[in-house]
Amino acid sequence: MRTGTRTGIAGDGPDGYCRRVPTEPLRCAGALIVDDDGRIFIQRRFPERRLFPNCWDIVGGHLEPGEEIDDALRREVTEETGWALSHVLGLVGEYRYTADDGLTRVETDFLVRVDGDLSRPRLEAGKHTEFRWLPESEIALLDEHRDVNDGMIRRIAEDGFAALRSIGLTG
Repeated sequence: MRTGTRTGIAGDGPDGYCRRVPTEPLRCAGALIVDDDGRIFIQRRFPERRLFPNCWDIVGGHLEPGEEIDDALRREVTEETGWALSHVLGLVGEYRYTADDGLTRVETDFLVRVDGDLSRPRLEAGKHTEFRWLPESEIALLDEHRDVNDGMIRRIAEDGFAALRSIGLTG
């Protein structure tokens, strides 16, 4: 893991998104979308994605310049699923990590509910290949490709299920 502060502007991705964002730390917002059965929505990242290829992931992404975290959360839910964020149930946690692109990110994740047909998300083309609703009993699925994501997504999901239990929405 890198230490210290990086200055300047990073270059990453085909659209140059990271070229427009200060490099350290990048802020991210994540949504653990919950259904009525206490399951969490996950989606598999496209195999050609630079970060965490072919891994299961929650909905979320980088804040755009000047964007507030709640606005980014709403935008990411709609962009990645086609659903609309209806309300935030609570904070799951904040996670700091340095990805294999060398950039440090601080990700703040929330339990959320959405409006829309939960059986028919509109996955973002070229970014995600499949989805599923994950019950806590199947959390080991998130260990696939752990070498790429170091188990971070599983830790976030475990914290999400603990938060669901603390507010009485699951076993």
